[in-house]
Amino acid sequence: MGADAEFARKLFAGPCDFFWGTGDINSMPPEGLPEIAFVGRSNAGKSSLINALTGRKTVARVSHTPGRTREINFFNLGGKLNLVDLPGYGYAKASKELAMEWQNTIFAYLAGRASLRRVALLIDSRRGVMDTDLAVMELLDRTAVSYGLVLTKTDELKPAQVEEALAAAATEARRHTAALEEIHATSSRDGAGLTELRLSLAGLT
Repeated sequence: MGADAEFARKLFAGPCDFFWGTGDINSMPPEGLPEIAFVGRSNAGKSSLINALTGRKTVARVSHTPGRTREINFFNLGGKLNLVDLPGYGYAKASKELAMEWQNTIFAYLAGRASLRRVALLIDSRRGVMDTDLAVMELLDRTAVSYGLVLTKTDELKPAQVEEALAAAATEARRHTAALEEIHATSSRDGAGLTELRLSLAGLT
């Protein structure tokens, strides 16, 4: 169904409940509702963005220590969508073995989940698309999972810098077959871009 602004507002203001968490790709919840996965480098702001989108502070646990989220966490949004908070990738201080284990779990989910409708690939607007982000983008291109780049932490940039970050992200997205043309510039702190992102995601119901 198409989504209008009022439907999107009500959807994200409604119930959003945690119902499953696992670090094991073999113990995922049964497939059902369309899933939107939030993916990004460690400390890119995934949990903060989920909380901001749903107007809550504690839906997804926020840690100020990169690499703390080690499970794939599933949240039911009003019985219409499942929001999926994936562990961050690219955390340099994790042991190589543990980092590889996390990455393999993330990649296995992204490549093999039939109910996955969209990936929101979070990019720290202060840093832009990095090599580890490119690896995820190339995986999604190969598996034909559509994804949109979501710039985070734009409140820490000047308006001209946000425009530069948007232009750079759009240039990179055009190089990838599964990337959406639309780029969202957001801030979990001041709410910038959240209304537009809600509207885009609500259209997947």
